[in-house]
Amino acid sequence: MHPPSRPVAYLFLALSMSLVGCYVALSKPLAAALPVLLLAWMRFGIGVVAMARWLRRPPGEAPLTRQARGLLFLESFFGNFLFTICMITGVSMTGAVAASVTMSAIPAAIALLSWLFLKERISARIGCSIALAVLGIALFALAKPDSHGAAAGNAAPDGSFWGQLLLIAAVLCEASYAVIGKKLTASVSPKRIAALINLWGFTLTTPFGLYLAWHFDFAAVHPPLWALLLFYSLAACVWTVWLWMTGLRSVPASQSGIFTVMLPVSAALVGVVVLGESLNRYQLLAFGIALSSLVLATLPLHRLRRQPS
Repeated sequence: MHPPSRPVAYLFLALSMSLVGCYVALSKPLAAALPVLLLAWMRFGIGVVAMARWLRRPPGEAPLTRQARGLLFLESFFGNFLFTICMITGVSMTGAVAASVTMSAIPAAIALLSWLFLKERISARIGCSIALAVLGIALFALAKPDSHGAAAGNAAPDGSFWGQLLLIAAVLCEASYAVIGKKLTASVSPKRIAALINLWGFTLTTPFGLYLAWHFDFAAVHPPLWALLLFYSLAACVWTVWLWMTGLRSVPASQSGIFTVMLPVSAALVGVVVLGESLNRYQLLAFGIALSSLVLATLPLHRLRRQPS
């Protein structure tokens, strides 16, 4: 399979992050009904079944090298397993608002790691796009109404320092996921990457999942939640990973980080359309700034240089 064109790659990256925002918003009932590590184990298990055929090496693809096997493990360990633990624990110790502001650093973190490990050059235009993306996401988080007042934003003050460290670790995990993924797409097909890192995720969560499943009352889970679990699993393990890895084949990792602005945008839209939430004018301004970063990053350079006659 040939790498997609730049416009198609941009579309895939945007769709990937939009799906993440959608399933994050819609997975709240699942997180309330199921222990987190049990939910993760079941999600990876459904992914294993859905992507079983993708595990085989496609014709024309070279066998996995030792380096590729190590990168696949690290991709799953940082991007799936460790990210989930750091994010959920960090949020519980600091609050959702503080977490959102910290996570706004993801585009900048991806650009930094891309420069350090992939030796990617960050142009002035991409640098401005990253700054706009960080500003937009952070402004959205600060403008988000908090139904629980100040106490919710400062939950567990005694653990806030360690909570922030965990959130910073989650940012670095997500940035590592993008950078390692870019490295992998040079030798492994996107479908196989998705299947293999999901299999590693299932392996890593199996001890916790089996223990929690043994003590969990599955009959207490309402039937509609099982359908939601199926959507969540397919979106999280199959569609988003395949779209992201396919887009990465044609886009530098440093530029791909800008597309993470679609996560809070799509999550907010789902909240408004499906969950009946509302947006204030400051959030709309934040979205405008965030989306302008995508326009700046993806607009063909010759259009920016074109002078009026």
